[in-house]
Amino acid sequence: MAKDLFHNAVKRALEKDGWTITDDPFVIRDGKIALEVDLAAEKFIAARKGKQQIAVEIKSFLGSIVNEFNSALGQYLGYLQIILKKEPDRFLYLAIPQDVKDKIMTIGYYKNLIQKYRLKILVYDPSNEVISEWIN
Repeated sequence: MAKDLFHNAVKRALEKDGWTITDDPFVIRDGKIALEVDLAAEKFIAARKGKQQIAVEIKSFLGSIVNEFNSALGQYLGYLQIILKKEPDRFLYLAIPQDVKDKIMTIGYYKNLIQKYRLKILVYDPSNEVISEWIN
């Protein structure tokens, strides 16, 4: 599977934020189906005396935002079903660039879908390779 244009920028942003990349890609299987989520990472949380595990699907949104978002949503929901079944303690995030987040959060259509499906979104700045926001 081809890596997204901003794959390495998101990977470095997660590492800067204290995450350890555990899988690149993160392969999750369900019967005969094997899906590849872009990254898996974990972070030890001292206050909780444990670790938080995430999987991250990275999107650049270089084409039509409508088409890219609809495609990303379908992919996210498919991955989520298998992750909930196989690794229920792992959270799935959709990684989107800051400029795309700024656009979609002003449009009711996208905001409604994000709320309806409870998308977890990691907002990243590809130029500075940092995470600018976590939307839960």
